[in-house]
Amino acid sequence: MFTGIIQGQGEVIALHGNAERRFTLRPLFDLPDVTDGESIAVNGVCLSVETHTHREFTVYASAETLSCTTLAHCSKGSLVNLERALALGDRLGGHMVSGHVDCLAVVRTMAPVGQSLCCRLSFPPAYGPEVIAKGSVCLDGISLTVNACGPDFLEVNIIPDTQKRTTMHRWRPGCKVNMETDIIGKYVHSLLTVYMPGSRAQKAMPASNGCTHDFLRQYLLY
Repeated sequence: MFTGIIQGQGEVIALHGNAERRFTLRPLFDLPDVTDGESIAVNGVCLSVETHTHREFTVYASAETLSCTTLAHCSKGSLVNLERALALGDRLGGHMVSGHVDCLAVVRTMAPVGQSLCCRLSFPPAYGPEVIAKGSVCLDGISLTVNACGPDFLEVNIIPDTQKRTTMHRWRPGCKVNMETDIIGKYVHSLLTVYMPGSRAQKAMPASNGCTHDFLRQYLLY
């Protein structure tokens, strides 16, 4: 698990493979005591360290990961956001992030608002129910608050420190970013979907006179 608080940027110094790839990354900040096997979020994608030295480390991305994320478009010299996995007892400065990207979002507009930057992004409407105003979203590994949203778009406000600390200063209208919706919202949506009209669970339930105590006890509370 991660928090979406980016520790710094890393540079892709080598990559090997096509359908699946190994990336060698050099952190551009102090990242001490990296260990083989630990999880590091790379642009919001949870990857495992395979090998490391005191200056760089190597991670592997499967074909599935490349097909679902922007890592497929990384090349030598690309900059990526880095965050180490959350340790129990650490401060949770952002929100709970799994590092499992749901979809790609597209930057549509970017407009300065004071020292901040207001960005509107579009995403597949299937993920609309998992995005709420004043909720959290993770974009390229960055924990952000949703200012406003609709069935297939959201707006976020990027403060100056985030602009400086992360790769979002390279965002431009039309570019794609990794998007992970709020993990709590995903579970709630999944649980409620089971009881929506047309679902297999709903079809298996007998007709009732409404939400009675007996109905809840039989289908939800046992």
